[in-house]
Amino acid sequence: MVKNEQLKQTISLEKYGIKNASVRYQLTSEELHHITIEKGQGVAASSGALAVKTGEFTGRSPKDRFIVRDAITEDRVWWGDINIPFESEKFDKLYHKVTDYLSEKELFVRDCYACADTNYRLKIRVINEYPWSNMFANNMFLRPTQAELDLFEPEWTVVNAPGFMANAEVDGTRQHNFAILNFTKKIALIGGTGYTGEIKKGIFSALNFVLPVERNTLPMHCSANVGKEGDTAIFFGLSGTGKTTLSTDANRSLIGDDEHGWTNENTVFNFEGGCYAKVINLSQEKEPEIYDAIKPGAILENVILDDKGEVDFTNVSITQNTRVSYPIHHIENIQVPSVGKNPRNIFFLTADAFGVIPPISKLTPSQAAYHFISGYTAKVAGTEAGVKEPVPSFSACFGAPFMPLHPARYAEMLSKKMIAAKVNVWLINTGWTGGPYGIGKRMELKYTRAMINAVLNGDLGLYNYDDYHIHSVFGVAQPRECPGVPKSVLSPRQTWDNDKAYYTMAFKLTNAFRENFKKFEAHCSEEIRRGGPQRYAF
Repeated sequence: MVKNEQLKQTISLEKYGIKNASVRYQLTSEELHHITIEKGQGVAASSGALAVKTGEFTGRSPKDRFIVRDAITEDRVWWGDINIPFESEKFDKLYHKVTDYLSEKELFVRDCYACADTNYRLKIRVINEYPWSNMFANNMFLRPTQAELDLFEPEWTVVNAPGFMANAEVDGTRQHNFAILNFTKKIALIGGTGYTGEIKKGIFSALNFVLPVERNTLPMHCSANVGKEGDTAIFFGLSGTGKTTLSTDANRSLIGDDEHGWTNENTVFNFEGGCYAKVINLSQEKEPEIYDAIKPGAILENVILDDKGEVDFTNVSITQNTRVSYPIHHIENIQVPSVGKNPRNIFFLTADAFGVIPPISKLTPSQAAYHFISGYTAKVAGTEAGVKEPVPSFSACFGAPFMPLHPARYAEMLSKKMIAAKVNVWLINTGWTGGPYGIGKRMELKYTRAMINAVLNGDLGLYNYDDYHIHSVFGVAQPRECPGVPKSVLSPRQTWDNDKAYYTMAFKLTNAFRENFKKFEAHCSEEIRRGGPQRYAF
């Protein structure tokens, strides 16, 4: 067997078309941290974490994400504005340009896994132009043992060249940056952007195609934790809804914070080996687990440091999407391995800025499928130029940019699994109460936690609807009582001082739901279509 130290010197990238590269293979986080600082590409924060700037792009660029249209994808992928087709011939030419660009450079190569359930494990080789990008891959993917490395044969390859700029007119891209998936060649090709999230989301998108098509396993953009009795809970939610915060619980073990699979063998498993958390306004008081995970081995992205290396988490002068990546073992209370049993409860989190959705409600299977396809939250004033009042925001399956198949495919899988496992699904509004954004106030975190704890403790009458009120507009079942939550908080209408204003706003939101759902109706069963809000007009 070839030892790891020898592999660092001898591994070749010739078969990828990359010639005469100086390959740094499987370096440790400490080594990559040091090299990054030595090259002037990052600095050390006072916590010992590495701080880098990702350059022009501080977030994903969904309009520059492509999938190669070929025999594998032609009739399966849901083509459109999210899954943009790319020609095979154009991909080959662009790939050769990128590998020529990477030839004769110092490159950083890592072999790693995705999927904590060994029955579903995907072997990945990541080839990076920058050392800190490779450190990110080490944080975010699962780390093989030396024995596993000795026999490692990658199934998928990520080629990551932030410094390569495409010529849109010649190469077929929209602009100089791109992230392209090729399912025939099993390559994720990324260029023109230093944003590291493209690396992990490339593999996540690949699994979102492979697992349902080849393994009948549901991929999910969600966080998950498990209680002391082995009860698994899943949290779906878009950015800003509290997915990471609410799944991080001192009394429950974290399975993962972003990407999971749900198998037919009654397991839920984490795709990743790390966490990638937002750090805007982070404090030790509010989110101690994430705050304390920022230490040697972690990477801070696009934050501002003072001359002592202290981070100003309130400073958004570079971006509001400030981030930290760290290996999952930086969190103390984790599930090892990152696998749980069938979930007992699923939470759909929405930050409803209209202030009309109940703070907690129980969904039927058809309602759950409908809300899963819809993936609703809301934008508030100030989040984007021109936004002066709440604006509905929908992202199918709570992760549309990463879903190659039609959302109805994932929703039907979810519905079947829910019914078979007798899972309870809850819609949680972490947004506004007492009025819309600008008039009402944000739901208090202590009340949201109390509601979730009541569900997990079995205090909300799991199968008994006698203690529930059916909402007259949304048709969902609202509990009339919940330990630790005032009754007045549980009814959104009662928190308003004007019934007419409440129902006007509620029907405005239902109209947005119906309009958004039109593009999915033809692919959905009648049962799923019936899961939407009541079809009344005000």
